[in-house]
Parts: sequence; structure tokens; C-alpha cells
Amino acid sequence: MESIRIETVEAILVDLPTIRAHQLAMAVMQRQTLVIVRLRCSDGVEGLGEATTIGGLSYGEESPEGIKLAIDTYLAPALVGQDATNARAALARLEKVARGNRFAKSALETALLDAQGKRLDVPVATLLGGAVRSRLPVLWTLASGDTARDIDEAEALLQSRRHNTFKLKIGRRDVASDVAHVSRIKQALGDRARVTVDVNQAWDEAEAAGAIARLEAAGVDLIEQPIPRANLAGMARLAARFVVPIMADEAVCTPEDALDIARLGAADVLALKIAKSGGILEMGRTAAVGDAAGMALYGGTMLEGSIGSVASAHGFATLPRLAWGTELFGPLLLKDDIVAVRPVYDDFSLELPAGPGLGLALDEDKLAFYRRDRAAARGA
Repeated sequence: MESIRIETVEAILVDLPTIRAHQLAMAVMQRQTLVIVRLRCSDGVEGLGEATTIGGLSYGEESPEGIKLAIDTYLAPALVGQDATNARAALARLEKVARGNRFAKSALETALLDAQGKRLDVPVATLLGGAVRSRLPVLWTLASGDTARDIDEAEALLQSRRHNTFKLKIGRRDVASDVAHVSRIKQALGDRARVTVDVNQAWDEAEAAGAIARLEAAGVDLIEQPIPRANLAGMARLAARFVVPIMADEAVCTPEDALDIARLGAADVLALKIAKSGGILEMGRTAAVGDAAGMALYGGTMLEGSIGSVASAHGFATLPRLAWGTELFGPLLLKDDIVAVRPVYDDFSLELPAGPGLGLALDEDKLAFYRRDRAAARGA
């Protein structure tokens, strides 16, 4: 029997408008850029993948433009002609071709798994051993920066039963202003909703100690990455000092990172992301280390669109424990989409698509409209 080979790999930059400005400690987003991967195989099956970053290069070492360049120049040529049914072997080959570049590798792995799921007529989660949950709790980020507006937004989302956990992105303003902003929102929502904060490494340890004490007193439920990721010793001191859980995000990418955090006691919770892990399979290894060490797990996001968010959902759905749910709200932040049927959010959760592969199909007209190369040709 002739083997099935990878024939072509295309990486496409897609710029989608957001429903509002999205403020983070390191950037203010007015749109989101996705790198969409289309991987075509000799049996006619196509796999889809996505790589997305937050604020271009402001979050980390990979940008959308750099991801496309890495795929086009180095990674795609290494994949063409390889066995399309063996994702692990293909990824092992990529490790020899390029160091790092985890976001790019994650998108390619997703495309390989999507194609194999379609080929076998099973969901990606089934390829990973099977889903233990068909729905994933999803929080929403209140990131307008305006306290009254954020409270109104949270109240509406509670009423519609779309979200009952809210994350606040802080760190752009002075500590006192941020603490006051968060405290007023938590006071307004009370016990009806969880409120967490994400500092995105913006504080030093002294600032963090004072701020966390006040946030803990206000009833905040979780503190995410309060200080720079390299300061694991400082994270450990904060985790030991406070009852409110401390979560590592930027500080954990690999299983080795998770092991270091566990050894130091530098976090109570680990934020998992398939992009920063280099794919769903490596995310699973990192999750296993954290789980074995007694840390709670949380399904994070790079604010991916539907393809990347659903890929993450398939991975997170297979984890035995996921105490803190997920933040896979990326598609909800977008005014428009490039998939034919958008993911379903209700009852405070995301429904895992049931179709083969990721369970998604492209809207070719929308893709053509939003892809950057054609938009540039139109003079947009």
C-alpha cells in the first residue's frame, strides 16, 4: 500500500478586527493577526492549523510575520514528502531543522492531527486518547480599562449565562489604580462570579507583595504571573506568603519548566497553552508534570481564532484534571471569522465540536477577504 505523503504546506497571514480595544500590560490590541496553516496530503485530505501571538512581538519571541517566514523557509520544506499519518515523526524531524519556534510547530502539528482525524473520521481528541469532557468552562477578560464599563459587561454576561469567571488585565497603570479597579469590580460581582487578575510580569516582587495582599483582602480568586518569568525564587516567596493561588503563565512552556516550578514551589496553578508548548502533544507532557506535582491546571490562550482555540479545546478536553477551566474566548473577541460555523459558547462553557479532526471548515470567501496579501493588493 502506497504511503500518504505531505504534498504542500501554506502559511497565510490573516488580519481580523476585534470587537473592542483589548488592553494588556504590554500592548493594546485593535486587531488580531492569525497565521493559518493549510497542509495538503497526497490522499486529498487537508489539515488546518493556526499560530497566533499577542501584540506582535510584545508577548514573546515569535511574531506572526516571523512564524510565516519560519514555516515557508525552513519547516514546510522539511515536511513535504514526509508521512502525513505520523505526526510524531514529522515533529521529530522539525526539531532537527529548527530550534524553538514553538508557535510555528504547534500550528503544523495541529494541521497534521486535523488531517489524520479527518482521514480516520474521528475527532482530534480521540487521536489523543479520548475526551473526558465535552464542554470546557471558559472565562472572559474584562479589558476595557474602565471600571463601570467592565462591571456592566460582566453583569450582562452573567445574565446571559455566557461567563461566570472574569479575568482583569492589569499592570499598565500604577499599582494603586489597578488594585482599586479590581477591588470595585469584585465588590460589585461578589460571590456570583470568580474574579482573577493577570499582571503579565509587570510588577517587581516588592510591588507584587503589597498589591497581592490588597487583592487577596478584596476577595480576588487568582493572581496570574505577577512578576517576571525568570524570577522563580520570587514567585516561590509570593506563593508561600499568600493564600490566594499564584499561577505561572509565561514562566512555563516545557515539561522542564514545570519541573523547575514544582521543585521550587513557585506556583499553585499552571497555565497551559499549546502554542507556547510547541503543540498539543507537548502540552500534554507539561500538564502531566504539573498534575503529578500537585499543581492545579488551567487551559490558557494566545487569543487564537476558532482554529487555534478549538485545537486547544481538543487537547484540554483530554486532561484528567482541569481545576481552573479555560480562557478559550479568542473567537468571541473577533468581529468576524474565517470558519464556516463558529464555535458554540453557552452555559458558561465552550462546546467541543463533534466532527472529524478539529470539526471545523474554512469559509473560503472570508479567508480570501481577510488574508493580508490580498488585502494589500486591494489597497486596504
